[in-house]
Amino acid sequence: MIDRIGKITLYVSNQEEAKKFWTEKLNFVVKFEQPMGPTMTWLEVGPSESEFTTFVLYDKNLMSNQNPSANVSHPSVILSTADIENAYDEMKANDVEVGELTNMPYGKMFSFKDQDGNDYLLREDR
Repeated sequence: MIDRIGKITLYVSNQEEAKKFWTEKLNFVVKFEQPMGPTMTWLEVGPSESEFTTFVLYDKNLMSNQNPSANVSHPSVILSTADIENAYDEMKANDVEVGELTNMPYGKMFSFKDQDGNDYLLREDR
């Protein structure tokens, strides 16, 4: 019935700042960007051109105005990497706020924050 995860919406305070964070600090690419009227842009980023799943960077104020009952709080997102130490060092070099690199029985991981202070987890699975 369901084949894969398509898009995850991240509600952000400023689309341009979010776009810069994901593309300049985490090396994501813009997968789709198109104006949707005078005050809105549909913006999707992903880890590579070939990756199907994307983050939709959606302005939280616009969503709250469009749908006052919408929950614009941040979802729990766990990202994956094959080289956790390199990712950790690269994020620190890019001035990303990162937590401590921890080693768990199921893999190594660390948390990091985006431009709005939202928490994410990056994990290297065993």
